[in-house]
Amino acid sequence: MTNRLDTRFAELRKNNQAGFISFTVAGDPDLETSQKLLEALPAAGVDVIELGMPFTDPMADGPAIQAADLRALAGGMTLVKTLGMVQAFRKTNSTTPIVLMGYYNPIYSYGAEKFAHDAAAAGVDGLIIVDLPPEEDEEFRVPAQKAGMHVIRLTTPTTHDKRLPVVLSNSGGFLYYVSITGITGAATASEQQVQAAVSRLKQHSNLPVAVGFGIKDAAAAQTVARHADAVVVGSAIVQKVEANIPTKQDLVKNVCAYVENLSAAVHKARNKAAA
Repeated sequence: MTNRLDTRFAELRKNNQAGFISFTVAGDPDLETSQKLLEALPAAGVDVIELGMPFTDPMADGPAIQAADLRALAGGMTLVKTLGMVQAFRKTNSTTPIVLMGYYNPIYSYGAEKFAHDAAAAGVDGLIIVDLPPEEDEEFRVPAQKAGMHVIRLTTPTTHDKRLPVVLSNSGGFLYYVSITGITGAATASEQQVQAAVSRLKQHSNLPVAVGFGIKDAAAAQTVARHADAVVVGSAIVQKVEANIPTKQDLVKNVCAYVENLSAAVHKARNKAAA
């Protein structure tokens, strides 16, 4: 069974382009608007959709994503409804990869095997579980991989070479490099730091390397795209969602205009670097 993530990264390599990965929180600011935004993202140039599963204690996320999680949960968002969003998305889009990102507690409560079955059936391609270390993820990872989904692992500036083989073991889809030591939406890594980190990771793995955390605008995204296989932007997009809540009728249009600017910068990065 071919995974959509593998297909998309193969296409990007063929075109010598970095990919653009957007992050939004499922159900933020409400289920209906979130669904419309999800379905509009591919037309705005998004290569991979990362969809956050709302959680009450998202310890890796900064204030913007924490607030989005709380808005979604206050609106009645659940894990079942998040999978329902993916299922509805797949009725009109069979090619754009979707990665669910979140924390293990809700999945443990749902049941790891049942979650793996239901997520794959809904059309999910990969899973990032922030607080589940590789040494402890077998009960979740094995059923997820059997269902055809990639388990995507995080690395950070403090992940040393001795630990990398543990992180890389049973990883799939892509490797997510957290470019700063801290929470989402905080400081930004320099171009030299990103270049050195991507180069080091590629000495250990053939997986595509996606770089995220702290990327706030098109210029920063384009800089990272010169070195990474994909660029992840989360907090800045979530902040656009929040800023447009007072005029919700234009939220999807305005957020997608912002995303289109980011994705265009990422897709042009390699050509600009070669010019």
